[in-house]
Amino acid sequence: MTAIRRVGVFATALIMAGPLALTGCGGQGGTGGGGPSSDGDERGTAIKAYDINPLPRDRVRDGGLLRVGINEYPANWNLNHVDGNLAVVKKVIDALMPSAFRSNEKGEISANTDYLLAGKVTGTRPRQVVTLTLNPRARWSDGTPITWEDYRAQWRAMSGSNADYRVASTTGYRDIADVTRGKDDHEVIVTFAKPFGDWQSLFGPLYPRSTNATAETFNTAWLNRIPVTAGPFRFVSFDQTAKTITITRDERWWGQRAKLDRIIYRALENDALVGAFSNGELDTFDIGPSAPDYARAKSSQGAIVRQAAGPDFRHFMLNGESAALSDVNVRRAVAMGVNRQAIAQSDLQGLDWPIVLLNNHFFMNTQEGYRDNAGEVGVYNPERAGRLLDAAGWRLSGRTRVKDGRELNLRFVMPSGLQVTKSEAEITQSMLAQIGVKVTLQAVPSDDYFTKYIIPGNYDITAFAYVGTPFPVSSAYGQYVNAVRDSKGQPQWHANLGRIGSPRIDAAMNKATGDLESAQAIADTNAADRLIWDAVNVVTLYQRPQNVAVNKNIANYGARGFYDLKYQDVGFAR
Repeated sequence: MTAIRRVGVFATALIMAGPLALTGCGGQGGTGGGGPSSDGDERGTAIKAYDINPLPRDRVRDGGLLRVGINEYPANWNLNHVDGNLAVVKKVIDALMPSAFRSNEKGEISANTDYLLAGKVTGTRPRQVVTLTLNPRARWSDGTPITWEDYRAQWRAMSGSNADYRVASTTGYRDIADVTRGKDDHEVIVTFAKPFGDWQSLFGPLYPRSTNATAETFNTAWLNRIPVTAGPFRFVSFDQTAKTITITRDERWWGQRAKLDRIIYRALENDALVGAFSNGELDTFDIGPSAPDYARAKSSQGAIVRQAAGPDFRHFMLNGESAALSDVNVRRAVAMGVNRQAIAQSDLQGLDWPIVLLNNHFFMNTQEGYRDNAGEVGVYNPERAGRLLDAAGWRLSGRTRVKDGRELNLRFVMPSGLQVTKSEAEITQSMLAQIGVKVTLQAVPSDDYFTKYIIPGNYDITAFAYVGTPFPVSSAYGQYVNAVRDSKGQPQWHANLGRIGSPRIDAAMNKATGDLESAQAIADTNAADRLIWDAVNVVTLYQRPQNVAVNKNIANYGARGFYDLKYQDVGFAR
């Protein structure tokens, strides 16, 4: 697989997957191709870099409605906000909002000329300077031109200088010293305080300066609202009862006219999506790692499942602020008490996908630079797990361990209707019972899963998928960075949902993001990865297949891998 410029890697990130997932902050989407994995698995050429039925615009019909199934109905539509940092938000926002750069299927980055005519490094000494030449035709849906001021406002909001902005990640933005006007309003001069190799990951998506002007507007202006857009589609309406979001072609769009008339996103519980698709009520939905849904979607009339490799991975998340799991040795014991291979086998069986464990938080198995850094944490060893629990003071009392009169009982929170997570939770419950750890399963509504449980830290264990980008550490930084304090003295974990961090991890990731030479970047990325494994925050499972069920007549849409979809080209084949 190839990737961009300096390191041939996948970055982890943004939240959301067929089942629930999160998106990585700070970059475009991504996936890779085939090739042998590090443990000898031969993937060959069957796994595609992307699978979207690419057709030229003259072979795509003008008009039509695309009905997209989604598995939650978000409240916050600011993708840069910690509550809006969801893959389902990105799926909608990608059709509506600007991004300075875009990625092709190989992970190669170029200027998104609808918004950016050119972007390049114009200085390195004494500081790195990037000059962005904006498309003067680009403007917001309220008629306001997109100018250097929008870029400056987003930098200030995302820089971390004011922790009242509940940003998902400060990566890259915190390394900028200043954003200034160039020769006119459509030239942006970005001066970095320290080198940042993934500078092209910034300003995607870009929100207007009105959104970023104050912490209040940043945090609340996009709650149940999409007040302004600047894409080939514009926002029309929410229907809270039907749980739909409707967008329509923007006739004032300055780029190539969108082929589709409208797109309607419809939120359903996970177990209802495949039924709606099979009944012809939806044109597409993300299957994720669900073998029954995969088989049913493939057999649906007029349908096909498009599959590609991506920088997306399934994982367990352990909450470092929960009472029992605040002890790293307990987290280590829990990780070693779970047979990840058995879980991967259960999840992936029947999906036409290799069953290979992932033992790195930044690189996929097939990537240049991949190293197995999991150490003993990644090895199923219930005997060792038991000894760690004994040493931590958790002693067996009957079948369950007890300390200071308190039972070791971990709450596994999962979204209702998602069979893959339910199966993972049940397997985990059975395995951890063998080492004296009780696991209580709690199903919660899909719409509440992230915003009311995972993001606020209202759980002990959970499982979901991170969706990555073509950029290495920069897009994953927010997932592992240490907390900062807001103006009220409260810790803000940004996108670090495991609430586990350290200055050493931050320093290691900072070093990796500042590297401009490939071999050093790979070495420093792996050094950061080893520290994350030692902390036992995110316990990786496997590279998640991108499985997207579609009406077979849909063009330029599907399992996108690294490729950033051009929504103006999406439609139905002639």
